[in-house]
Amino acid sequence: MAHAAQDRYAKLVLAKLHATLVTKDNFIFNNIYEGTPTAGMVKIPVRDTNPSVRDYNKATGIVLETGTTTYMDLPINKDKAVNELIDGYDAAAVPDGIIAERLDSAGYALGLSLDQEGITMLETGGTALTDTTACTKADVMTKIIAARTALGKANVPTDNRYLLVSPEIMGLLLLSPEFIKSGDLAQELVAAGVVGRIAGFNVFETNNFSRPKTEFIAGHPGWSHRVIDWRVNPYVQDLSGDALFVGASAVKGRICYGQKISRALTVQVKKTA
Repeated sequence: MAHAAQDRYAKLVLAKLHATLVTKDNFIFNNIYEGTPTAGMVKIPVRDTNPSVRDYNKATGIVLETGTTTYMDLPINKDKAVNELIDGYDAAAVPDGIIAERLDSAGYALGLSLDQEGITMLETGGTALTDTTACTKADVMTKIIAARTALGKANVPTDNRYLLVSPEIMGLLLLSPEFIKSGDLAQELVAAGVVGRIAGFNVFETNNFSRPKTEFIAGHPGWSHRVIDWRVNPYVQDLSGDALFVGASAVKGRICYGQKISRALTVQVKKTA
C-alpha cells in the first residue's frame, strides 16, 4: 500500500512539475534516452543527417547505407529534493487534502528550479548571434528572421521550432502585425504554454533569462536533451522518533536529472552587449 501511495505521489508531483515548466518536453527539450537515469548515466541519440534519397533499380535493388545516428553520454548529475514539515499530524493521520497541497507545492517548486537551470544551459550552451544591439519595435522582426536564417543554414527542421522571449521582447511582439496571438492557435499549443507564433516559431515567454543581456532564444528540441527520474519517490515520513518534533511528519522526495545540448547551432541566442 505504501509503494502504491509513493507511485501515486510521484505522478502527482511530476504532473505539476511539467505543468509549471516553460521549457516543456517535446517543445524546448526532448527526453529520448536509453538506460537507467538512477544509475548516473544514460545514452542520448544524436543524428545530424537524414537518410539519402536515391534512385531505385528494380533489377538490382539499392545499396544499403550506414546510418549516422551516434550515442552520446548524458550524466545524470543533478539532484533536487523536497523535505517539508507537516506539523500537527502523525504520518498515518495526515489528511489527503494536506498531502495533495504539499505535493502540488513541491511539483511547482521543482518546476521553477528546473526551468531556471534549463534556460541557463540554453543561454550558455547555445550559439550567440553576432548582433548584440538591443531589439526595438522597428527591428525585432528582422532580428528574429536572422535567427531563423541561422537555424536554416544549420539544417534544423522548420517544424517544432521555438522562440523563448523575455517580457520586454514579448511586449514588442504584441505590437507586431506578424505576431499570431494565442487566441488563434490550436488548443494543444495553448495548453502547452505557447503564447503565440511568429516566423514559424512557437513563442514562449520567460522571466528566467540572465538579465538584462539575453533577449530571446530560437531553437529546436531535437538537440536539447533533458532526462528526469525519481531517485526517491515522494513519501510521508513520520517524525515521531525525532528528538525535536512531536506529532509531526514530513513530505520527502528526491529527483535526479541531466541536461545537455548536443549541437550548439540548433540553439541561437540573442544577447545585448
